[in-house]
Amino acid sequence: MKKLYGLFISLALLSVCAPIASADAYDARPKLVIILVFDQFRGDYLDRYRAEFKEKNGWNLFLKQGAHFTDCYYDYANLVTAAGHATIGTGAYTDAHQIPLNEWYERSADGTLHQVSSVADDRYKLVGAPANTKDLTGASAHREMATTLGDELVLATQGRSRVYGVSMKDRAAILTSGHATNGAFWVDHDTGQWVTSTYWMKDLPQWAKDFNSGNHSLEARVKSRVPQGSFYEMVGRSSASVQYQLDFAQTLIDAEKLGKNPAGVTDMITISISSTDINGHAFGPDDPSQEALIVQSDALLNAFFTHLDQTIGLRNVLVAVSGDHGVATSQKAGDAYRMPVLDFPPESFTKPLEAMLEQRYPLKGKGPYILLMDNPYLLLNREAFEAVGVSEEAAEDTTANMLQQVFAKFTDVKDAESHRDPPVLTHVYTSKQMREGRLPDTQYSRLIAHSYSPNVGWALHINFGPYQFPWKGSGTTHFTANNYDRHVPLEFFGEPFVPGTYHTMVAPVDIAATFASLLRINRPSAAVGRPLTEALKPEELGSTWVIHPKEREQVRP
Repeated sequence: MKKLYGLFISLALLSVCAPIASADAYDARPKLVIILVFDQFRGDYLDRYRAEFKEKNGWNLFLKQGAHFTDCYYDYANLVTAAGHATIGTGAYTDAHQIPLNEWYERSADGTLHQVSSVADDRYKLVGAPANTKDLTGASAHREMATTLGDELVLATQGRSRVYGVSMKDRAAILTSGHATNGAFWVDHDTGQWVTSTYWMKDLPQWAKDFNSGNHSLEARVKSRVPQGSFYEMVGRSSASVQYQLDFAQTLIDAEKLGKNPAGVTDMITISISSTDINGHAFGPDDPSQEALIVQSDALLNAFFTHLDQTIGLRNVLVAVSGDHGVATSQKAGDAYRMPVLDFPPESFTKPLEAMLEQRYPLKGKGPYILLMDNPYLLLNREAFEAVGVSEEAAEDTTANMLQQVFAKFTDVKDAESHRDPPVLTHVYTSKQMREGRLPDTQYSRLIAHSYSPNVGWALHINFGPYQFPWKGSGTTHFTANNYDRHVPLEFFGEPFVPGTYHTMVAPVDIAATFASLLRINRPSAAVGRPLTEALKPEELGSTWVIHPKEREQVRP
């Protein structure tokens, strides 16, 4: 009897101590999901500057209290902002979500080609734009041909979950969050004023109006010492813009009561910090200003997450952090360390290429044959080729052959003083080859296949030698299939994760897969990632959501 009594007591204690709720969106476990993206944030940054992070709830929330993955690489070869954010949101690559670039060309109603952004939607208008705004074209995620994690959360909860997207960039705010969201917000480049589109609402919420009419943008200008000029380009480089974006996101969370959903389901917000991209393009990844920006962000993240802890409770929040792409070392840094970095103007090959094409096919009034070198795609003018009776296959094959001839003419004499090699064309594939899957059986070809979208039209996908890139300016860029452009951080924080450092090969597409699994909802429609079980507590051991004692009485029986 004593043994039975002891066993009964033990079982009773276990029933009290064990978790009594599962981790699913339907029970608001967690209450809030956050996907935080730092634009142009290469995967080595957090370990490179780790010793400088002092705050508990800044970067150390992930490095010390969360799951830190050191080897996260995109598995495609068009490393640009729109594609990266769409990939994070959908858990799929460009061949599925079909966002290949930030902008591309489409045929208008009269049959002519015109450039469009990845999120522009002329069925809608901007909301909250300054009075002197000339282009009031609205925006939406209508070109994103896959659902996002946010979409699936809204569908799973029959519209009860609230989902928002925030970024200085429209494409980052929209493509990460998705179609079924309650709103997406981005800034007017000149003023920094927050705007949205009539796709979501006819007027800004009062809290957003109050934010715009307050002193936030002025304070950001004062802190960044940029009294005038483009808010996006100039203030956007500074830590003041990081605070500006986090302050807006915090205001949204508080005003919309995210994480306190009256329907008892999970809410979600995606936040993309554009500052590291704006500064990185200007100065490069090794410049002291980029290090300072990342280190200063530590305290700003600490303030943001500490506020969440005080208002929602970090135990009730799931967070993932990543980057939309990495970045190449700048020419300046390459010269300093005797690395064969080479930035070169795109005109060095597009001009002779255009001349060769025009000699072969005399133009018939439809413009030049080369529309634009929009890394990694050389976009061709379909109308010009069709005007002279040239098919897509002939146009792309001829251009590819001529491009190789152009690069073959570049001198192979090295500059002994700067250690600079001549530009090298390593790979060229046509849109038709990509579309039809006529690619060699190589790792690089898999990256190329994942990069295809019919939206690029007639084009060539191009890759150059390591740390070589067409560029104008003093900084650097990104877009290639090389590891430095594909390497980004992957960090998780939340009750289900086992804190630690993980060296398994992972990808940003795993964010959507992992969160969908934890929330017990459908994966996004085209998602290809996997749940990162190596960093998850095994539920059979009783490590699902641990409910705080004060909340036990609120648990659904």
